[in-house]
Amino acid sequence: MRAISCTLIAAACGTATGVSLAARQGGAGNATIQCAAIPSPFPTWQQLPQQSTLPDPFLPLKYTTPSDAQNIMAGKGQGRVQTPDEWYQCRQPEILQMLQEYQYGYYPDHSQEKVEATRSGTTLNIAVTAGDKTGSFKASFTLPSGASASKPAPVVINIGGMQNQPYLSAGIAIAQFDYTSVAPDSNSKTGAFWSIYNGRDIGVLTAWAWGFHRVLDAINMTVPEIDATRVGVTGCSRLGKGALAAGLFDKRITLTMPMSSGVQGMGPYRYYTMSGQGENLENSKQGAPWWTDSTLGTFVNHAENLPYDAHTIAAAIAPRALVIDQGTGDQFTNSKATAVIIYPAAKLVYDWLGVGDQIAMSVRSGGHCDMSGYTSVLPYVQKIFFGTPTNKDYNSLGSYGSPITTAYPWATATPPSKAA
Repeated sequence: MRAISCTLIAAACGTATGVSLAARQGGAGNATIQCAAIPSPFPTWQQLPQQSTLPDPFLPLKYTTPSDAQNIMAGKGQGRVQTPDEWYQCRQPEILQMLQEYQYGYYPDHSQEKVEATRSGTTLNIAVTAGDKTGSFKASFTLPSGASASKPAPVVINIGGMQNQPYLSAGIAIAQFDYTSVAPDSNSKTGAFWSIYNGRDIGVLTAWAWGFHRVLDAINMTVPEIDATRVGVTGCSRLGKGALAAGLFDKRITLTMPMSSGVQGMGPYRYYTMSGQGENLENSKQGAPWWTDSTLGTFVNHAENLPYDAHTIAAAIAPRALVIDQGTGDQFTNSKATAVIIYPAAKLVYDWLGVGDQIAMSVRSGGHCDMSGYTSVLPYVQKIFFGTPTNKDYNSLGSYGSPITTAYPWATATPPSKAA
């Protein structure tokens, strides 16, 4: 049995993002770049333009004003970021802060946490202390054949279960934790996360993301058979929304794998009637208001005033890898709009940043949370973790056909890339 503790200020424990989440995810610094000031306070829905199409990801919030809505939607707003360096130094940190303000709630300051982990066989006992409060939960892991400290395996951390054996056979470890012990899918405010942070306006998706990150801490501290530089996170449906948040808010995550995630995940707030049951902000906030913070609730019946959509969340993960799973038989999430609108809009940003191969779309047959989704994305996972070539076309939108470019008219005004 091995026990280790540390405060996460130390490099040995990883570099999860802190409360402001302002650290760049990639790119080189440039002291000459002047970033647009982030509005304080953030604008309310009444102070933002109504945008029927996807908001321009290149436009800082300062310039997202109601007086110029048509030019803003067309990519003609003033003050747009013009270079990848400007994206990484200015726009990406702003998006991370904006998403915490409007959707997720503010991620706790990880530098103030002490993480203790004890390994017993394949079980990890995890305790996190901040101030005078402690939350505890367990995780478990399964190693593929041949994994050792001298030959560590990549890992996929999941909540809710996944298709394990194909991944283990491919040389990928599997880790999992009971998300309900971190934060139940309810407004009960119990579990490890709320033992520490009860009283804060934070969504349960962020609490689950925190759980992913603390499991990764424990793995890095006690399981040398797992490679801390090759880490995937996944879950399906509401748990896919949580996995997406985990990938968004911790740059240690190599590959984010949201499966059938729907609205508040990779499903759009706009264009929500294209397939499935019409999952939107209104019915998701009514059914599970605890998933996100209270500020998002102020946009109910005003979702087109949100200054972002799911493509913005995806783009903020770049340059790290993202693979999106959707089934054409999914009657719940809006799989078609995710495929033909959100994915191509996000890929435009990835392409512009020169990392277009780090985003993928997997359109499969089958329904909601069909386990075949995991074998469908596995060749891409192997490409990211091992550099294994694949002949599968992860830009194909399958039976959905082609991108609906009218949904993101700003694409015709994409800033010139380095290659250009």
